[in-house]
Amino acid sequence: MSPRPAWLRLATAAGLAVAVTVALYAFGRIHTLDYASSLFGRRGDDANLLKAQVGTALLGLAVYQLILALWIYQRLPGAGAAPRPVHLAHRIGGAVLFVLSLPIAYHCITAYGVQTYSARVALHALSGCFFYGAFAAKVLIVRSRHLPGWALPLAGGTLFTLIALLWSSGALWQLAQP
Repeated sequence: MSPRPAWLRLATAAGLAVAVTVALYAFGRIHTLDYASSLFGRRGDDANLLKAQVGTALLGLAVYQLILALWIYQRLPGAGAAPRPVHLAHRIGGAVLFVLSLPIAYHCITAYGVQTYSARVALHALSGCFFYGAFAAKVLIVRSRHLPGWALPLAGGTLFTLIALLWSSGALWQLAQP
């Protein structure tokens, strides 16, 4: 049995990204909102502050991931080739980032759903849906062999961009409140 062509593997990853994004968007639009949802036993502004703090840690972890990825692809000036532990640290960092994002995402989608009443809120909600779709696609891309060299950096860069959008439209906004 011959391996599937690269374009089909890329199309499958893109299709998965779209399916996850649409599913989260649909759930966020149709489910009954529960503004009393708690995150780690906190409610209201306390939960939002905690989400902002964890979100800021996630942004820091995303920067760490970006630096490791640049090292792995030998795009980090003066660093040379990345030793094997850098690859492992990148994989572990990605897993930690994903797991730490789940409580925030759960709180956001159950308490607020996908709302579009302002540009900031719409950007935040849609970026959250896209983030999990992009993550699902990246998992497929990482596991696929013989893809174009741009596929994995594009998937990782997309995730980094979405984390930056989520942070700036959520955590930064919350932390900047008087």
